[in-house]
Amino acid sequence: MANLKEIRTRIASVKNTRQVTSAMKMVSAAKLRKAQDAILQLRPYTDQLHKLAGQIAGAIESDVQSPLTEVRTPERVLLVLYTSNKGLCGAFNYQIAKKAITYAHEKFPHLVQTGKLEFLTIGKKGSELVRREGFKIWRNYDELLDEKTFLASSTVAKSLIEAFEQKKFDQINLFYNGFKNAAVQRMANDQFLPVAFEKKEEESAGDYIFEPGAEEIITDLLPNILQISFHGALLDSLASEHGARMTAMHKATDNATDLVKELTLNYNKARQAAITNEITEIVSGANALGK
Repeated sequence: MANLKEIRTRIASVKNTRQVTSAMKMVSAAKLRKAQDAILQLRPYTDQLHKLAGQIAGAIESDVQSPLTEVRTPERVLLVLYTSNKGLCGAFNYQIAKKAITYAHEKFPHLVQTGKLEFLTIGKKGSELVRREGFKIWRNYDELLDEKTFLASSTVAKSLIEAFEQKKFDQINLFYNGFKNAAVQRMANDQFLPVAFEKKEEESAGDYIFEPGAEEIITDLLPNILQISFHGALLDSLASEHGARMTAMHKATDNATDLVKELTLNYNKARQAAITNEITEIVSGANALGK
């Protein structure tokens, strides 16, 4: 058993760590509230915009003719990976990066081998994981996680739209953690480009008259829809990151508390054993003098 000084040192160390993790938990909780409000305010607008686009697309007899809906044989593919700049958030970064890397190997093994599948990373942790697997990073925008503005994210979205229109890439997918609640995130893989519409009977626009025309309206709407979708994925990832970090720090604080209790118990046992030994030595000495 460790001596009393070593146990006291460990208890003090664990208590200091617990203070840090508890503070980080509170900071993450405060950031989570702001990020959660942002994504929950955006979702109704995004959902309605997609619904409107589906209704207009349903009113067009043929497929929507736009450079952004052009389906091409994937010869160059870009995967956009949203992670975080910092760690201490459990498996938040690893799981979504693993999902994107697994998708790349399973869906486009020939492009992976020829180096024609690239990544755009948002978050330093994602960049590290992707580089470790040998993938090429086309661009990275780690600063988006600090700016968090629609203006900044829409600039990146516009560059992706331009790259697709210029046929630098034939398919672009977004990989991010979708926010469900503080403790649960869902890993998402959304096809960003080309845009695909699911025409359904119930999404028909009815007898509306479109001016100048349904196809012209949907063509004008597409860039806005893509920019909103890209920004929504960023907000989802940010809220999920803070939720994951808050949960991880909560568990770390609980573990530290349990460890302090265990160390305190060991300390009391060691102290009791030391006192017992001292009493035994005193009694033995007294008996020896009495003889």
